[in-house]
Amino acid sequence: MPREVAIGNRLHFSPSNLVANFSSNIPLGIYANHGAVDVVKVSYRNVTVSYTHPGRNDYVNVQAGLHQAGIMAMGAAVGEGYAAVSTDVGLGSHVNATDWALLSQGNVNQDLFLNLGSTSVNDASVVAKSIIKSFYGQPPSYSYFTGCSQGGRQGMLLAQPYPEAFDGIAASAPGIGWPQVFSGGLWGTFLMDKLGEFPPSCEIDAITDAALQACDGNDSVIMDVVGTVVDCTDLRGPRPVSSAAATIVQGVWDGAKYQDGRPIWFGVSKGGSLIGSVNDQALIPTSCSPNGTCTWGIYPLGEQWVTLFGMKKQNETTANLTHEQYDRLAQSLVQQYRSFLGTDDPDLSAFHKRGGKLIGYPWNSMAPTDSIIPINGTLHYYDAVAAQNPNVHDFYRVFVAPGINHCFGGNGAYPDTTFDALRKWVEDGIAVDTLPATSVGITPEIKRTLCPYSKKQFYSGAHNSTTAGGFICA
Repeated sequence: MPREVAIGNRLHFSPSNLVANFSSNIPLGIYANHGAVDVVKVSYRNVTVSYTHPGRNDYVNVQAGLHQAGIMAMGAAVGEGYAAVSTDVGLGSHVNATDWALLSQGNVNQDLFLNLGSTSVNDASVVAKSIIKSFYGQPPSYSYFTGCSQGGRQGMLLAQPYPEAFDGIAASAPGIGWPQVFSGGLWGTFLMDKLGEFPPSCEIDAITDAALQACDGNDSVIMDVVGTVVDCTDLRGPRPVSSAAATIVQGVWDGAKYQDGRPIWFGVSKGGSLIGSVNDQALIPTSCSPNGTCTWGIYPLGEQWVTLFGMKKQNETTANLTHEQYDRLAQSLVQQYRSFLGTDDPDLSAFHKRGGKLIGYPWNSMAPTDSIIPINGTLHYYDAVAAQNPNVHDFYRVFVAPGINHCFGGNGAYPDTTFDALRKWVEDGIAVDTLPATSVGITPEIKRTLCPYSKKQFYSGAHNSTTAGGFICA
């Protein structure tokens, strides 16, 4: 392997091994921006490279699959004929931040945090290209990155300080504004704590359902449902929707705010599930006993990140925070970590100039949607890029996917050809004007044509509402 791959790192190579007749079913949701994949009797060379950054206390593993198993997503890519690479960003098997975030109380593990936040994904591209050149005798013709959520954020990062890393990037549900995402995500639990009211999930769902049925985004709908009696099966009987539930839901829709009214981050869509789903964690979590008594719950992602990286303490809680304390935590997270974790630099001129293409899909409002990463964070970033570069549509497109939960699932149509469309854009110059999408696991099956922002999807009435032909972009 050429020495320049080291880029200041100390490398260790494990012996490569031949994986013969590898077969696996890769289910939907594992292989970001793709559908399910059946890999049948594929043979490939498995190569593992480990490295450290001298002066840092880290150890990063990069795994490559070359035709002649790693994580399932990489196995799917190899099964489709790609030379694929994955990285553990130096965390090994410690996917839970509790296991690695702190060296000691008050002392964040900055080396591993920097790997996760920034450097490791670019390192992986350098290592992968060098392995491919050594194995095949020539560099790759094209290189691509695909990811969702944290992977989506890392994809956006690659287009910013590392524009040469990949020709095409599929970055869906990107965690742009990562520090604000988690402090903002705690807003629902903070409001409950502040009010001393802990509404059960049936009340929260009733308000969400009313918003969906109104389907006009009218803020007055939230007060129209107050007092409505709803069936709370878990609480052994009906109960009226409380004004406290309405206040908390409206607050989460509006988004977290400092004491002086300035926004901390965007609120979630009015159709987003606030009590959790298969892919989403509850933003208004409560625990209720059968007698109707409910207590404060936690939003695990936000609770973990704010206590570990904001308070810098293990076994801490955000319960009983004053508004002043909440504000200070939110502000300090941005001040400390935005530079390498925020991923919100709108200057993509270098990526544009080198011919890179960037595509992704967030989730739309007025449907059960992603409650972890608000859609308006992505759209705000796109608008900022457009303000700097009026030709943004030539290299960066965002497709709004109504009804999809975080990364996949939900009652909407999932664009499982996102990556294929990106590849055609990069290699054939065929711009992605629309994305076909199909629902998964619901009856009747729904087909849609997703529209590039800032166009919107409208029902034309020309066809059945479950078919793509019934919708237009305008």
